[in-house]
Amino acid sequence: MDSLSQIVLGGAIAAAIAPAGHRRAALLAGAALGTVPDLDGVFIAAFTDNPVSLMTVHRSFSHSLFVLPLLGTLIWWLYRRFGQGRVAEAPARWWWAMVLALVTHPLLDAFTVYGTQLWWPLTPPPTMWSSVFIIDPLYTVWLLVGCMVAWWARARPLAQRALVVGLILSTGYLGWSLLAKAQVDRIADRTLASMGLADAPRFSVPMPFNTLLWRVVAMTPQGYVVGDRSLWADHGPMQFQGYPSNVQALRQAGGIPAVQRLQWFNHGFMRSQVKDGELVLSDLRMGLEPDYNFNFAVAAEHDGQWVAIAPQQQRPSYREAGNQGVLKQRLAQMWQRIWRAPEHTAAAASTQ
Repeated sequence: MDSLSQIVLGGAIAAAIAPAGHRRAALLAGAALGTVPDLDGVFIAAFTDNPVSLMTVHRSFSHSLFVLPLLGTLIWWLYRRFGQGRVAEAPARWWWAMVLALVTHPLLDAFTVYGTQLWWPLTPPPTMWSSVFIIDPLYTVWLLVGCMVAWWARARPLAQRALVVGLILSTGYLGWSLLAKAQVDRIADRTLASMGLADAPRFSVPMPFNTLLWRVVAMTPQGYVVGDRSLWADHGPMQFQGYPSNVQALRQAGGIPAVQRLQWFNHGFMRSQVKDGELVLSDLRMGLEPDYNFNFAVAAEHDGQWVAIAPQQQRPSYREAGNQGVLKQRLAQMWQRIWRAPEHTAAAASTQ
C-alpha cells in the first residue's frame, strides 16, 4: 500500500495500544515503524541496479513475518535497556505496539496484487490477495481521521475511541473488498467455464482507487483474456476480450534466470513479446491493456536461440513525453465505467 496508509495504520495501532499518557509519542513511533519495511528499496539499490531484482526482492526479507517480530523485539529491548522513558514504564504495551506496527505493514501489503513474501526465507510464490488497489482513499481516510483526533485529544477517552473506530472501519473495508472480489470471481468463473477456460489460471484485481470496478485476467494457450466488472452497473455474464502473447518464445527462454524469477514472482501472469529481436515480458497484474507498468527486456535472439541479457526495464507508453494526458483520460473512462455498463453489455442484458 501507499506510504500514507502505512504511516497512519502504524500510528493508529501503536497509539491504541500504548498508555493514554504516551499517545502522541506512540503515534510518532508507530508512524515511523510503519514505514520501516519499505526502506528495503534503499538497501537493495545499494547492491544492484538489475530492475528484475529491484522488483522481486522488494517486499521480501523486510516484509517477512519471521523477521519483523524479531526486529520489533530488538528495537523494544534497546529502548528498554538503554532508555529511561516510556518503554520502561509500560514495557508489555510498548512491545505489542512496536511489533504490531511492523507486522501489520506486510499484512496490509498482501491485500494488493504486487506480491508480498510473507514467509521469507521460505520461497512460496509471493502472497497477493489482490482485493484493494495500492491507493484507496476509503481505506486510508478512517485511519487518518482517527490519528488526527488522537493527536488533538491526547490522553482523553475521545482519542482512544477515535483510534478504535478508525481501525474497525478500515479493517471492515478490507473485509468488504474480499467479499466484492469473491462475487466478481464467481461471475468470472462461470463465464470462463462457458468459454472452455474453466481451468485457466486467472486473477482478479480492483481498478485504481475503488472496489466497485474490477479487472479479471485469465491465461490461455495463445495468450490471455481480459474482462472488467462493475458491481454497480453490470448484470449477466462478463465480457472477455482475447489478446496474443508469444508463448513459444516464452517457453524457449524458460531457462533464463530472469524469466524464471519473474514467472515465480508474478505467478506466470505475463505477456511475452518480441521487439527488435529482444524478448520483453510485461507483468499483467499492474496496468491496463495495452500498457503495463512493469516491462522487462530479458533476452536477445541469437542463431535461433534466446540468450540472456542484462535486464532492462521499459517505460509504458503513457509515461512517454507527449502522452501525459493518456493516463488522465483512462482514469476518467474508468470512473464512468464504474457507473455505466458498456452499451453492448447493456443491450445483451435487456434481451435476456
